[in-house]
Amino acid sequence: MRALLVINPRSHRGSQLDGAIRAELRSLGVELVEDPSDGAIDAIVVAGGDGTLASQIPRALAAGVPIGLIPAGTFNDLARTLEIPFDVAQACATIAAGHTRRIDVARVNGVYYVTEASIGVSSRLARHQREDEKRRFGLAAVIANALLMALSYARPFNAEIAYDGRHDRFKAVQLTIANGERFGGFVNVEDAAIDDAWLDLYALEIESVAQALSVAAAVAGGKRRSARGLRTYRSTAFEVRTGRPHHITADGEPAGKTPARFEVVTKALALFVP
Repeated sequence: MRALLVINPRSHRGSQLDGAIRAELRSLGVELVEDPSDGAIDAIVVAGGDGTLASQIPRALAAGVPIGLIPAGTFNDLARTLEIPFDVAQACATIAAGHTRRIDVARVNGVYYVTEASIGVSSRLARHQREDEKRRFGLAAVIANALLMALSYARPFNAEIAYDGRHDRFKAVQLTIANGERFGGFVNVEDAAIDDAWLDLYALEIESVAQALSVAAAVAGGKRRSARGLRTYRSTAFEVRTGRPHHITADGEPAGKTPARFEVVTKALALFVP
C-alpha cells in the first residue's frame, strides 16, 4: 500500500507520535509519501482529528482512495463512531488490514465535513465538562451548566430554514447541522447514523434555566427529539438564512458564512475500520 501521510501540525498528540506512526506503518509494509504530487497513491493516512480528516476529503474523492485515521484530535468523534482504536499500533494495524466502510459526508459552501457544522455558540460544550462534576451531578446537570455558561456570551439571532418544501423561522443562539450520531465531544444520538443518508439540524432557543434543563435532559437521553428550547429537523439538505451573515464552522474549521446550503453526500467516503 502506498499512502499519503498527513499529520496535523497543530495537534500536540500528532506531533508527539509522528515518529511512532511512521515506524509502525512502515513495519506493516505501508509506503509513505508526503508530497501529493509524488505519483499515484492507494490511500491517505491522517493523524489528527475530525477537521484534519475533513480537509482531505476532496483529495480522497478525487483520487478514489480510502482514508486511514489515527485519532489525534480534541474530541475524535468520528473515531469513536467507527470504533477506530486510539492506540497507535492498533490504528496502524487497522489501516494495513485494508477493511473499509463507506460513510456519508456533508457539504456546506463547498466545504466538506464529517460530524457537524455550527452557527452561533459552538456546540462543542464538552470543554465545560469536568469528569468529577459528571460523576457527582450526572451528565444532564453538567450539560445544563455548560449551556448556561455558553449563554452568558450568546446573543439570539433570527434564523430561517428551508427543507423539503417547508420553511420555518425562529430565534436561536445556536444551529448545529449534524451528519452522524456523535458530535460536540459528548453528544450521542441513538436514532442517527453516519451512513443513514440524513442530516439532522438542531436549533437551540434557550432563554431560561428551565429551557437549559429541558435541553440538557434531551441531550443526555440520546434521543433525536424536540424539547423546550430545542428544535430538531431531519432532511437531506437545508437552506439556512440568518438576519445578518453569521460565520459557520465545519468540524471546527471555518466554512464561510450564511446564507448557506447544507447537503449530504451519501456513502461518498471510504475509511479503514476494524
